[in-house]
Amino acid sequence: MKKAAITLLLFSLALCSVSAAQWIRINQKGYLVNDIKVAVWLSNQSDSITEFQIVNDLTQKVVYNSQRIQSKGAQGAFVNTCRLNFSDFKQSGCFYIKAGQSESPAFKVSNDVYASAVEVPLKYMRQQRCGYNPFLKDSCHRYDGRIIYHPTRTGEKIDTRGGWHDASDYLQYVTTSANAIYQMLFAYSQYPSVFADNFKADGSLGSNGVPDVLDEAKWGLDWLLRMNPDKDTFFNQIADDRDHIGFKLPNEDSADYGWGSGKDRPVYYCTGQKQGLFKNQNRTTGLASTVGKFASAYSLGADMLVTYYPEYAKLLKEKAVDAYKKGVEFPGVCQTAPCRSPYFYEEDNWTDDMQLAAVQIYKSTGEKQYLKDAVQYGRMEPVTPWMGADSARHYQWYPFVNLGHYQLASQENSMVNKEFLRDLKTGLERVRERADNDAFLNGIPFIWCSNNLVVALITQCHLYRKLTGNTEFQEMETAMRDWLFGCNPWGKCMIVGLPSDGDYPRYPHSAFAQLGHYPIDGGLVDGPVYTTIFNNLRGVRLSGTDKYADFQSDKVVYHDDYADYSTNEPTMDGTASLCYYLAYLTSEAFPKDSNKRVLGGIIQGDSSKKQIALVFTGHEFADGAQTIRRTLKKQGIKASFFLTGDFYRSYTKLVKQLQKDGHYLAPHSNKHILYVDWIKRDSTLVTRGVFQKDLKDNYLAMTQAGINLPQQLYFLPSFEWYNGDISSWSKELGAQLINFTPGTSSNADYTIPEMDSYRSSDEIYQKIMNYEQEHSLNGFVLLFHIGVDPRRTDKFYNYLDKMIIDLKSKDYDIVRVDELLKNDLLIHK
Repeated sequence: MKKAAITLLLFSLALCSVSAAQWIRINQKGYLVNDIKVAVWLSNQSDSITEFQIVNDLTQKVVYNSQRIQSKGAQGAFVNTCRLNFSDFKQSGCFYIKAGQSESPAFKVSNDVYASAVEVPLKYMRQQRCGYNPFLKDSCHRYDGRIIYHPTRTGEKIDTRGGWHDASDYLQYVTTSANAIYQMLFAYSQYPSVFADNFKADGSLGSNGVPDVLDEAKWGLDWLLRMNPDKDTFFNQIADDRDHIGFKLPNEDSADYGWGSGKDRPVYYCTGQKQGLFKNQNRTTGLASTVGKFASAYSLGADMLVTYYPEYAKLLKEKAVDAYKKGVEFPGVCQTAPCRSPYFYEEDNWTDDMQLAAVQIYKSTGEKQYLKDAVQYGRMEPVTPWMGADSARHYQWYPFVNLGHYQLASQENSMVNKEFLRDLKTGLERVRERADNDAFLNGIPFIWCSNNLVVALITQCHLYRKLTGNTEFQEMETAMRDWLFGCNPWGKCMIVGLPSDGDYPRYPHSAFAQLGHYPIDGGLVDGPVYTTIFNNLRGVRLSGTDKYADFQSDKVVYHDDYADYSTNEPTMDGTASLCYYLAYLTSEAFPKDSNKRVLGGIIQGDSSKKQIALVFTGHEFADGAQTIRRTLKKQGIKASFFLTGDFYRSYTKLVKQLQKDGHYLAPHSNKHILYVDWIKRDSTLVTRGVFQKDLKDNYLAMTQAGINLPQQLYFLPSFEWYNGDISSWSKELGAQLINFTPGTSSNADYTIPEMDSYRSSDEIYQKIMNYEQEHSLNGFVLLFHIGVDPRRTDKFYNYLDKMIIDLKSKDYDIVRVDELLKNDLLIHK
């Protein structure tokens, strides 16, 4: 017996080992319906697969089978890898993939999966604010600062409060901040309608009539103005690595720069010459890389803010020209300054900054000399040098995406736009060529802050597609987007808190997270680095066991560990650069139909069409079922029935008859739970888990009753009462919440004489017809009950035939809800 037990144990362990040897990586945030949709299958053994399935997570039914598998062989830590292409799968909903012995996490397919995603990076930007910090509701670095490196003003006090902390330390750089400002403004310029106004200018909750992204950009611009007090004076850095004295919250920063603990910090004057207070020096050769960034941020800021702050915009416009002239006068790079350690932003290019500044000022002023300058500067760096390279120094080629090329490629001058379109394409080709046979199509170099390069690549891919309509690089674009959302060797989402239920960094290198245990949602972490970089950086380590050891390779590593600042530290500029592409994805979520919505639920179809849907709900009673069936059959129309799990279990024969009659059948809550408080509608009475189990159990009851589930899943909540939580949670599972159209009191057919809300059947009928005469019933969802309490003897279903005849006489077409709301499918175009 003992030997048999040991044998059984070893066999069980072997099975566990096999099942743990395969993984399927997917985009945990989800896919747009018309996306190029690819998952990546990984195995650390020599097994292979020939097919895969997609299973509906709500119904547990296999909905798709495919053999579209592209083998990629051994890569990194894996013996075998494959790309599973399901681009032709167009259903909306929540699903998971089965392949070999592995199952993927659940994922959504819908065009609304990125709804409001663009707001998430702004959370992190507000949290990174220096000066008054709205997250902490306190101020930090109130004594900034003291000028250094100025030939006559060194040691002088200057007010440079504001801006953002660069990462999880509290240094501040114009290099990254000006780029972050431009990125946010650029995102707004391309997709202005997707940005909300939920916060005031100081970052506190509340509307101020200005989109939040512009509030955030202006916060940065205000700081730039302090760093550029006159046309000849530019500063580019506050503080240095003397800041690195361990984790501390910004309002508790005790770093001492010679003026007292927690007091003044140094403000670096731009000299155009090498800087570094101790042994280590940068390689500065001029001013253009910094002042060019000032100029482009000022110029685009003037254009975007003129509606809200006309005098401020006028000032920015003047400052843009002054900064640009300074760059022309002093070409070269103005790098950030190291101090005790050798690390700094080693930016070696500057013509891209002047190119962007020139074309932006040209767009603002129309002066053709700026366009000529922009073209000339652009020709000096046709392709951003990291594209196609195996490595680069820290921020050597920055910004990582050249938006000056995009601006020139957008010009009407055909010779100019063709030249810079070609340059954009060449860069993308180089990265694609470097990706070669990579299972994830990732051709970027895994240098420090590699995720910033991923975002830059996504941005360039999309801008090229937007300009040309050419989809040549779309697979790489979506693959890199999916990389950020978990389709990577580690199965890790790279944006903290996005998606909220995803496997994102839980232990980021951040004082907010580690000391305050605060969420730092929206922060884009550095991302994977070459193993050689991780092994050679000063002070980097792991605080415990590497949970991702099975996925690490000799080439590249990533760690969700607070002690690894090389891969798991969020960056302010990388986060800001997310705004453009997330704005595009959010724009895809905007309803492209004519259906009316309240709190995420559809309550009416297209009001321009004379269509009506008759909906019947049921839980306990079914006394009207046969009368309703006969009437509908007599009138030759199809209706929709939303029934609880208890109803499906109690009236199995009836529901089969209803489906055979051609009616639409759907869920109404498994146990007829009240989800939301009657008085405080924003008070949800159930947890997400309880709700989703209730809905899943309702669908299970349907399948157990022998009901074939419809392709388009709609759900009508119990008591016809819900809030945004309920509609969102149902949508996560792939079911669109709907409700009746208010105004007719059709749903009062359940009331009994003892109720104050009692309405007789004649009253209900008259109100429906009066409403139709005074308004219309176009697109209406008229809700009734399949059965009512025996205490109500006046049954409205006895009026059903008369009502249908009268509505038909007024040329209404009575249809199922999936027909009435079919425009909802246009969301999935």
